[in-house]
Amino acid sequence: MSSLLIQNATIINEGKNFRGDLLIKDEIIAAIGDIDPITIPAGTKTINANGLLLIPGVIDDHVHFREPGLTHKGDIFTETRAAAAGGITSFMDMPNTIPQAVTIETLNDKYCLGSEKSLINYSFYIGATNTNLNEVMRADPNSVCGIKLFMGSSTGNMLVDNKIALQELFSKALLPITVHCEDEAIIRKNSEKYRSEFGENVPVKMHSVIRSREACFLSSENAVKLAREYNTRLHILHISTADEIKLFSNDLPLNQKRITGEVCANYLWFDDSSYNDLGTLIKCNPAIKTRFDRDALIHAVNNNLIDNIGSDNAPHTLGEKRNSYFKAPSGIPLVQHSLIVMLELWHRKTFKIEKIVEMMCHNPAIIFNIKDRGFLREGYKADLCLIDPEKPWIVSKDNILYKCGWSPFEGQTFTSSVVKTIVNGTIVYDNGVINNDYRGQRLAFDR
Repeated sequence: MSSLLIQNATIINEGKNFRGDLLIKDEIIAAIGDIDPITIPAGTKTINANGLLLIPGVIDDHVHFREPGLTHKGDIFTETRAAAAGGITSFMDMPNTIPQAVTIETLNDKYCLGSEKSLINYSFYIGATNTNLNEVMRADPNSVCGIKLFMGSSTGNMLVDNKIALQELFSKALLPITVHCEDEAIIRKNSEKYRSEFGENVPVKMHSVIRSREACFLSSENAVKLAREYNTRLHILHISTADEIKLFSNDLPLNQKRITGEVCANYLWFDDSSYNDLGTLIKCNPAIKTRFDRDALIHAVNNNLIDNIGSDNAPHTLGEKRNSYFKAPSGIPLVQHSLIVMLELWHRKTFKIEKIVEMMCHNPAIIFNIKDRGFLREGYKADLCLIDPEKPWIVSKDNILYKCGWSPFEGQTFTSSVVKTIVNGTIVYDNGVINNDYRGQRLAFDR
């Protein structure tokens, strides 16, 4: 039996902030708090975590790791290295790859890639189309994280716009439906309007006008109506507007909610004034909106109207991103920096540290019914992150681990640093050194 003792950490878990120790035996958390020395096996490795924060590993419910078919942008191996450096121990990857994961066969192929290449724990969504309901219904609720539905096309067109197909999916789904909500007709109309005015050189700042608040709200409203009609388990991804928050409530505990929502770290950090400096580098779908929207999203997180924080990690090459407005693809690499961004907002007193842990570690486990992860509890898998809250660093090309090699945060100084990331009891990231030989586990779900 291998064992690891973390001593003198400031433990952030389940709304509590306390000083204590944590003992890992093999892959499992064996004890937390004041640990009886008699229970510590001989030969246990010890980490002195004095001055460090100990949190559960981050669970990112929303990534695009680009494999298979788009591996010039990123792949499972490179992006899980970046994720481990960012304190993420589990991810759920989207189906808009090449080929698209819209059949059980293509989904299983991705799981094989995960087992071969992922340094952290993994799951993959099956994608919905207008015609693949039978395939979606074959997905095992205990071993597949969810169904990804595009009610607005994004990178990789998987738009589902057939009303009968939507009704059948919402009425029959056995898995949570996670949805990208933007009204395609509104976006096309806006695109035509500004293309006629500016040609191909539409100013990037118009992105939030083209992919407008109205487009987001009407699509999200439609998804919520369908979910309420059929009592579907619905999770709306990357909420970007103040208007959409009206569709959610905080009157039930999270484990009783049927309709939940996610925001991503970029929508809590940037606003539309950021286009002036970063241009297409922060072009993403849905678009980053106004400061008013950002402030409303912050309020929603702090008041449990939004239920978790993901990354929507979506890398493209720098050459691709430097194209003109319509040619530049949408998406931002974020897994290495999403937790760090949120910790910076903690330093700025935007969020409490307990809220960040709730939104990035606990709540994804509750929303998706992940088995034995997301909390520091005895008997749970030892997925952990140690953070130095006062170790400043500057994002630079020398420390960016995304395969695409860039970040919109380049040049930004962050106050906190991830020190160690532990996956199933194994140290995968250690002060800049990555264990490239470790492989994570497939997530299991209690459904």
